[in-house]
Amino acid sequence: MANGSGRPLSPHLQVYKLPRTAILSITHRITGVGLAVGTLLLTWWLVAAATSPTAFARAQGFIGSFFGLLLLFGWSLALYYHLCNGIRHLVWDAGKSFELSEAERGNQIVVIAAGVLTVLTWIIGLIAW
Repeated sequence: MANGSGRPLSPHLQVYKLPRTAILSITHRITGVGLAVGTLLLTWWLVAAATSPTAFARAQGFIGSFFGLLLLFGWSLALYYHLCNGIRHLVWDAGKSFELSEAERGNQIVVIAAGVLTVLTWIIGLIAW
């Protein structure tokens, strides 16, 4: 479809497929916000530990619940994703891996590394617990 100038109109977001690199960039920003919010949970736990045994038991009870563990799992996944994608951004800052094939390989490495690091952390943490 073209407008009066003969140039095509921009596609709507519903029909435009974002490149995977753009999706990972948006996810990087979202995980940054998630990390800030998740850090409030950990801060509450530390303050409760310094306050009183009752406050600590309440915080520990919430964090040890299914929902609390789910939040911690999401926080650790966000942490590792943000870390791995941040390392990729450092590589880009060095002027490397801008070719499409290299960028796609970087996408895969970031997602796989974040997943593996998260699962390994939880396996080791649950074994040690």
